[in-house]
Amino acid sequence: MDTSSDPRPRRWHGVRREHWWWLWLVAGVLATAGYYLMPYDGLPSNLTYNVIGLVSATMIIVGVRRHRSLRPAMWYWFAAGQLTWAAGDLVWEYYRYVLGEEPYPSPADVVYLSAYPMLVAGMLMLIRGRERGGRDLAALIDAAIVAIGLGLVFWVFVMHPIAADSTASTVERMVGVAYPASDALLLAMLARFYTGSGRLSVSIRLLGIAALLLLIGDVTYSLVALYSDVDSATLDAFWLMSYVSWGAAALHPSMRAAGTAAEHGGNARVGRARLALLAVCSLLAPGLLFIPGIGADGVDRLTIAGGAVLLFLLVVVRMSGFVGQVQRQANQLETLAMADDLTGLANRRRFEQALGAALAAGRIQVALLDLDDFKGVNDRLGHGVGDRLLTVVAHRLNAALPDGVLVARMGGDEFAVLMPRATSDAADQIVARLAEALDVPVAAGEHELLIGASIGVTDGDGTGDPYEVMRRADVAMYAAKATGDRPRRYTPHLDEMSDEQARTGAELRTALDAGQFRVVYQPIVSLPAGHTVGVEALVRWEHPERGVIPPDRFIPAAERNGLIVELGEWIMRTACVQAMEWRARHGAAALVRMSVNVSARQLAEPGFATMVKAVLRETGLPAQALAVEVTETAVFGGGQAVQSLQDLHDLGVAIALDDFGTGHSSLGLLQTVPVDVIKVDKSFVDTITMAGRHAVIATALIQVSAGLGLTAVAEGVETAEQAAELHRLGYELAQGYHFGRPVAEPSFSRPGIVTGSV
Repeated sequence: MDTSSDPRPRRWHGVRREHWWWLWLVAGVLATAGYYLMPYDGLPSNLTYNVIGLVSATMIIVGVRRHRSLRPAMWYWFAAGQLTWAAGDLVWEYYRYVLGEEPYPSPADVVYLSAYPMLVAGMLMLIRGRERGGRDLAALIDAAIVAIGLGLVFWVFVMHPIAADSTASTVERMVGVAYPASDALLLAMLARFYTGSGRLSVSIRLLGIAALLLLIGDVTYSLVALYSDVDSATLDAFWLMSYVSWGAAALHPSMRAAGTAAEHGGNARVGRARLALLAVCSLLAPGLLFIPGIGADGVDRLTIAGGAVLLFLLVVVRMSGFVGQVQRQANQLETLAMADDLTGLANRRRFEQALGAALAAGRIQVALLDLDDFKGVNDRLGHGVGDRLLTVVAHRLNAALPDGVLVARMGGDEFAVLMPRATSDAADQIVARLAEALDVPVAAGEHELLIGASIGVTDGDGTGDPYEVMRRADVAMYAAKATGDRPRRYTPHLDEMSDEQARTGAELRTALDAGQFRVVYQPIVSLPAGHTVGVEALVRWEHPERGVIPPDRFIPAAERNGLIVELGEWIMRTACVQAMEWRARHGAAALVRMSVNVSARQLAEPGFATMVKAVLRETGLPAQALAVEVTETAVFGGGQAVQSLQDLHDLGVAIALDDFGTGHSSLGLLQTVPVDVIKVDKSFVDTITMAGRHAVIATALIQVSAGLGLTAVAEGVETAEQAAELHRLGYELAQGYHFGRPVAEPSFSRPGIVTGSV
C-alpha cells in the first residue's frame, strides 16, 4: 500500500519519524562515552569505533529512504565517504591485529584519502543546490578570503613542516601532506558553506557541524603529531561525533529539502560576526610575519606574500561589491520613495519635484483629475475592488499620454498630469484623450464599473511657484465637479467663485445658530381640480447683508463642510411641526403628505433613520404623512444610503425619487430602492404639449408607475395647457408655478393658482 500521502506521523518501532534524529544523537553520545570506558587501543574499542562509523553510514541511507530526499545523490556521496572511512578502519585493523604490522603509509591511507573527494562532492552539491538564481558572488569572495587566510596558517604550521621533513621518505611526505591538503579543501568547502545565502535548517546545521568536527579532529591531530608527544586518543571524540552528526543530519525531517532552493531564505546578511571573521582572515597574512621564526624560509615568505596579494585583491573586490550594493539599494530606495505602491505611477513627491523643475525651465500645463464617487465604490464593493479600479485607471492614463508627459497618483483617487512645454491647445487635446480613456467601463472582479472624473486644467503663466500652479488646478477641478463640466480650465473668475463658496461655507454655522434659515412650501395638487393634497418643504437663507441666498449656492457648501446633516435635521423637524399645525387647523384630509428633501450626505449617516423616527415621535406626525425625497445620484451608490431608505420605508415613511428619468439607471433603481413616488423631471414636462414624440417619455413614465403601483408627480408645470395634457396622459398629481410658488403658508381652502413670491 502506498502511504506517501498519509498525513499521520509515521512510526519506526513505536517512535515517531521526527524523533529519530535526536534518538540517534543520544545513542551516538552514549556509544562515544562507552568507547572511552574501554581499554584504549584494544580490539573492543576499535570494533566499537568501526561500528559507530558503519551504523552512521547506514543511518544516512535510512534517512534518504525514509524522508525521500529531493537530492538523494548528495546524501549518497556522504554515505559513501562514511563507508570508505569505515573500510579504511577495517583495513588498518587487519594490518594491525591479523598481520601484526603498522606500516606507514599503508593501503589504509589510500582508502582514507579517497573518502575526502566523496565528502567534498557532497558538500559541493549541497552548496550549489542552495544557491538560487545563480552564484552568490559575494559569498564566494568571502569564502575565498576565509579559506586563503586560514589556509596560510595551515600551510605555515602543518603542511610546509611535513613537506620539509628531510627524515621522511618522499612517499611518507606525500601522504603526510595529502591529509592536511584534503583538510584544506574541506576547509574551503566549509568556508563556502557558512558564507552562503539562505537560512540553515536543522539538517543543514548538523551537516556543517559534522564537517567542522572532522576538520577540527584532523587539524588538531596534525598539530599534535608535529609539535607534541601528547597522546591523541582524546581526538577520537571529534571523529566519532562527526560520524554521529552525519547520521543525525540525514535522519532529521528537514533533510528532505536540504540542498534545494526550497529552503532558500534570501541573501545572506553580513552581520558583525561575519565582518569580524573576514577582517581577521584578511589580516592573517601580515600577522604571520610578526611571529618569530616565521618567514625565515624562502618558501614561507613567497607563500605568505602570494596569499597577502590575493587577500588584498579579494578585499578590494569585496569592498567594491559593498559599494555597488549600497548604491543599488540607494537607487531602489529612491525609486520606491518616488513611486506609488499601488499603481506604480509617480507619487506626489516625484510630481512636485518634476513640476518645480519644469516650471523653472519654461512653459507648462498641469491637469488634476479626481474620480467621481470613488468612496461609494469602496463602501459598496470593498477596498479590493477600489484598488483594482485605481490600478486600471492608472494604466489607462499612462497609456493615453504621449512621451515626456508625467502622470502621478497624488493620493486617494486623485491623479495629476504634468505636460512640460505644452500649449493650451495641446494640453486640451491630451486631457480630452484622458477623459475618453475613462469613458470605457472598468472590469473589477465580477463588477463592470462606469467611472467618471472631474478634471481641472491650468498653466503656469504669471507664477513661478509650483504650489500656486497646483492650487489653480485644484480650484478648476472642484469647479468641474460642482458644475458637472469635464474638464474645466482655470480662470481668475474661479478664484472669485471659490472665495464666495468658502465665505458661504464659513457663514453657514452663524446662519444656523442665528435662525437665518426659513422653510417655504410648494403645493402638490391633484388633477384636474387643483386641490392641494401635499407640499414640498424647501429651505431659504435670508442673509442680513446679501439678502435671500438660493439653495443651489449654499447647499453644496453645506454638504462639503458637513453642516447639511444638522441643517437637514432642522428642516425635518420644522416641516413636521408645521404639518401638525396645518392638520390641526384644516383637518388631516387637507394635507395628505409633507415631502422633505434629503441629501446624499444625510443618507450616508448611519443614524439618519433613527433621527427621523425621533422627530416623528416628538411632533406626533404619522409616518404615513411624511415623504422623503432623494435624487437618483444620492442612492446610485447603494450601501448605507439604500439601507437608510429601507429603514424609513419600514417605518411607513414614503420614499420619493426626485428628478426621475434624468439618470443613467433610473429604471434600475426601482428594483433596488424602496420607492413609493416618482417625481417626473421638469425637462419632460416642458415639451409635453409639442407635437411629435416629445410626450412619449412622459407617457412611458406614467405607464411604468401605474404598472409598478407607484404614484407619479409631474414637476415644473407652468401652464394650463401642460396641466391639461398631463391629465389626459393619466397623471393625477402635479407641481409647479402654475399651481403655486413656494410660500410660507400655501392655501388649502380652494383650488386653482396660488400666487406668492419668495
